[in-house]
Amino acid sequence: MHLALATAAGLMGLGISAAFASQASTLVFSLPWIPQLGASFSLLGDGLSTMLCALSGVVILAVMLMQMNKQVENPHAFYGLLMFSIAGINGVFLASDGLLFYFFWELALIPVYFLCSRWGGERRIAVTFKFFVYTFAGSLMMLAGLIYLYLQTPTHSYAWHELAAVARSLPAGTQLWVFVLVFIAFAIKIPVFPFHTWQPDTYEVSAPAVTIVLSALMVKMGMYGVIRWVLPFFPDAVIHYGNVIATLGVIGVVYASCLAIAQSDLKRLIAYSSIAHMGLMVTAAFSMHSPDTSHAAINSSYSGLIVQMFNHGINIAGLWLIAQMIEERYGTRDLRKLGGMASGAPWLSTTLVIVAFANISLPLTNGFIGEFMLFNGIFQSASQYHIVFMVLAGTAIILGAAYMLSMVRSVAYGNLSEGLITPDLSANEGWAMAIIITLIIFLGIYPQPLIQLAQPGFLGWNHVVSLAAFVA
Repeated sequence: MHLALATAAGLMGLGISAAFASQASTLVFSLPWIPQLGASFSLLGDGLSTMLCALSGVVILAVMLMQMNKQVENPHAFYGLLMFSIAGINGVFLASDGLLFYFFWELALIPVYFLCSRWGGERRIAVTFKFFVYTFAGSLMMLAGLIYLYLQTPTHSYAWHELAAVARSLPAGTQLWVFVLVFIAFAIKIPVFPFHTWQPDTYEVSAPAVTIVLSALMVKMGMYGVIRWVLPFFPDAVIHYGNVIATLGVIGVVYASCLAIAQSDLKRLIAYSSIAHMGLMVTAAFSMHSPDTSHAAINSSYSGLIVQMFNHGINIAGLWLIAQMIEERYGTRDLRKLGGMASGAPWLSTTLVIVAFANISLPLTNGFIGEFMLFNGIFQSASQYHIVFMVLAGTAIILGAAYMLSMVRSVAYGNLSEGLITPDLSANEGWAMAIIITLIIFLGIYPQPLIQLAQPGFLGWNHVVSLAAFVA
């Protein structure tokens, strides 16, 4: 039943994305919801929204395939909460009403709180409490900002286009503090340095399936919020704070990469790797907002940002799936106690190498094109610090290769430790990894489907989401 639901969700996400791409027009659904508050149940899907819905479908399908034959306490509650969270995540990607967006934002968070606190590791209560306080505090700040914008609308409406029009017309000083209220929630979710401290602990103690949803999908909620609910709403504030936030992104890239190199715990290494990659996306998103930046550079960064959001979700899901298999076989995540997996599990080792190469953006893997476009956009930015951003963010390539290849060497090569058992991929694990590997290779060789969906012509919502329009 759980696999059937996941398959349906995956096919639905891919179907929505394919339907949008074939029509090249925004998919719209709207019904009255709370008319007394000016809120409607409005869903709009464009290239960005449908691409992320497709990502959630692919990820949850791979997760459910991996979970086959795995023993889970109270499985109906576990998988029910997991699918509840996926529903909230997809709702976030599609909601075009401010109040509905906040509703789905919390709907995605609450099931994860119970999943982490009940099915997590030894320190799950303290870690989950920290995670919940961080994210819920940010959510309340975002709600306060949305309510303020709602009260300024002529018709007291939460409709996206009305909130965006009001936000752009705010006096500069007011726009700055409303921007801070809304952005903090997304900065915590991404997470942007220094709001990242909840992430490594949460990823470490969560059940593997929950960690994958958190890392591959929920952090994309934060980046999506920046693209949809910050950049088009607060152009003056984005220009004012752009260099500061881009600097925080660069710090996150270097800081997290250095911490990843120092890790001996496999899950914490992957967690810090994710922070580094998201930091690069934040740098690209905000460094381009100098008024003199060309439209070509903006479109390059923006397209690369969308493409890399999808590809990072695939790659990080692959790493977590492999980490789960390694821990189940070895009974440890300590890299100092691992080794020799290639001799006993060659197929598993091969998938590890491919996913690791994708994570360091090797050419012919899906991570290459998006990261190349991000660096191209940063380099062409008119920001006075664009060279500094480029050089420091570029260290992520070198540092990423250092910790990823070191991890592969520690796990797959060397002598097999005495007493360790390394069976190769089972059938369901093979199918789960086949989905990930196929996307890595296909999108590395032919990334055009993603690039096409990321073009301004495939972005609906009155095309206000075009970053070129923000600085024009």
